[in-house]
Amino acid sequence: MNASLERIQAMMLRYLYLHRRSLPRTLEILFWPVMELLVWGFVSVYIRSLSPTTLTHIILVLINAMIFWDILYRSQQAVSIAIVEDIWTQNIVNILVSPLKIWEWLFATFLYGLLKITLITTILSLIACALYQFNLVDNLGFYLLPLVLNLLLFGWAMGVFTSALIIRWGHSAEALVWGVPYLLQPLSAIYYPLSVLPAWMQCLSRLLPSTYVFEGMRQVTETKHLQPEYFWIALGLNGVYFLLGGLFFSAMYRSARKSGRLGRLGMD
Repeated sequence: MNASLERIQAMMLRYLYLHRRSLPRTLEILFWPVMELLVWGFVSVYIRSLSPTTLTHIILVLINAMIFWDILYRSQQAVSIAIVEDIWTQNIVNILVSPLKIWEWLFATFLYGLLKITLITTILSLIACALYQFNLVDNLGFYLLPLVLNLLLFGWAMGVFTSALIIRWGHSAEALVWGVPYLLQPLSAIYYPLSVLPAWMQCLSRLLPSTYVFEGMRQVTETKHLQPEYFWIALGLNGVYFLLGGLFFSAMYRSARKSGRLGRLGMD
């Protein structure tokens, strides 16, 4: 019995020691519950402030928001996961010593992500139409294209940023591939209007292109009209984040190459 307790204690210490050497592993304990509480807490505040006559409108908004969130999330994942998979399979060196340019590599991940998103969005739209009598195209009309465009651009910009972290720090940064989009989820006002957030959070939210997309989506659902500034502000912010993401990726790539870390990706 004492031997069993010692073995159990040894394994417990082994798991606890992992947290001493990995800050992302420790933060993950709190990260997901806190993000879920923030998002669905604000959703509850929003719904509680509504009258019963607006419930049909809210259902349309929530279904729209779920599909749009998946577009944003998948566009970021397409870039980052493609690079992570090359690291997992230890194929990263083969790619980097080939004639393939960095921008060609990233652009290929954009196109790959676009194909996946088109397929997934089509399937989700068909399911929503069959089960909930919800038609994404009829609901948003022509405005669907500019809204989705900005979602894709922001997702790709996030993907470039998280990919840069992976190129520089390898396996230790992989948790950020999934964590970064969810870190921005409460600030993007996906399932509730910007006005629901506290004033200090609204200031941060206005720095995200996704906030203007989701605010615009709610406006189109309600009025069948989109204020031009929602599109242009989101597009301008996407341009800034794409530039910063590209510069950051280039800097992290040079740093990893100089330190020799680049050649060891996937081997540590």
